[in-house]
Amino acid sequence: LDDKQLVRAGLDYHEFATLNVYENWTECAERFKAQRLFAVSTRNTQRYDRVAYTEGDAFLFGPETRGLPTTLLESFAESRRIRLPMLLDSRSLNLSNAVAVVVYEAWQQIGFKNGR
Repeated sequence: LDDKQLVRAGLDYHEFATLNVYENWTECAERFKAQRLFAVSTRNTQRYDRVAYTEGDAFLFGPETRGLPTTLLESFAESRRIRLPMLLDSRSLNLSNAVAVVVYEAWQQIGFKNGR
């Protein structure tokens, strides 16, 4: 990603975000080992809205075109694999919409902390 792509993706909010780039999945997983990390995929069975989220929870989404690799999904405990319900004729939501739905649910559960 270059600065132009990041600014476009973040629109007017990029100054509020911290971007971390990891060399590989192992390095990323190490960074989040003290937090609950949830793998989000259309192939999971547990609905995202059936989980009790807590402050500090994090979410892993795969590429919009193919999602997370099966081997990576299977490395997560079943309780840490979540999905968004989809219409029967739909493959998946747009990635940014999926992120918004999951993050807003988690934020709502912690009382919209730091919100206005």
